[in-house]
Amino acid sequence: KPGALLNLVYREQLCPREPYRRTFDWLIEHIDEKPACQLMVDLLALAHDRGCEAELANTLADDLAAERTPGIAALRGHFAPDPAALPEGIVQLMRLDAYEELLDQESRSNDTGDVS
Repeated sequence: KPGALLNLVYREQLCPREPYRRTFDWLIEHIDEKPACQLMVDLLALAHDRGCEAELANTLADDLAAERTPGIAALRGHFAPDPAALPEGIVQLMRLDAYEELLDQESRSNDTGDVS
């Protein structure tokens, strides 16, 4: 629950760098607690999920200097992976009844004691 962040005993240790800690303090002072906590959880998740902890810290420091609330939608877009760099995968779906065939084969082998 994002609201738990407000009274978390080890909140300081949860923030990976100083700009994250300062951002949370700034958010608590300038917006309501609930959206501040939600935004901070979103920022921490973004840093983790996208592997952009240091770069996001720099961006947060810039936002603090400008006294600007970080825009999570813009940050998600900025730190999104480049679609051109993503590998293209082709997934061939199996017929659903193929799974039934596998289960039937396993059931028959268990009945006969045959281990394949």
